[in-house]
Amino acid sequence: MRDDQHKARLPVVLSPGEGRIYRMSTMRAVFKADGEETANRYCVSEWWLQPGSNGPGAHSHEANDEIFWVIEGTPSLLIGDEWIDAPTGSCIVIPAGVTHDFANRTQALAALFNVFIPGDFEPKMPAIVKWFEENS
Repeated sequence: MRDDQHKARLPVVLSPGEGRIYRMSTMRAVFKADGEETANRYCVSEWWLQPGSNGPGAHSHEANDEIFWVIEGTPSLLIGDEWIDAPTGSCIVIPAGVTHDFANRTQALAALFNVFIPGDFEPKMPAIVKWFEENS
């Protein structure tokens, strides 16, 4: 890597709750770093699910790996064709091409820390928010 690529990026320091927030009917995404902040190498976000709510729906990313770390509650995650309950502290690594989803089937708030590799995910968020508005 060239030195000028390192100089173009700056450290990102956010306090709890800070970031770019995208609100959907029963879910909130908070983007911590993506795009220019990471040179699109990865995207860092949090996904907060209200009790008894569904996530984005089963999907896969053909060119992106994802890492989920449960930071609150016990969300359910679809990995391939199997749902698992993942308590706080669980770490799930989903390779590109694997179908996945998440939901909160409990009566308590649930949250996932997500790393999307490579990045450039945040530009999709306005369309995702619009879809949730139209399909809630």
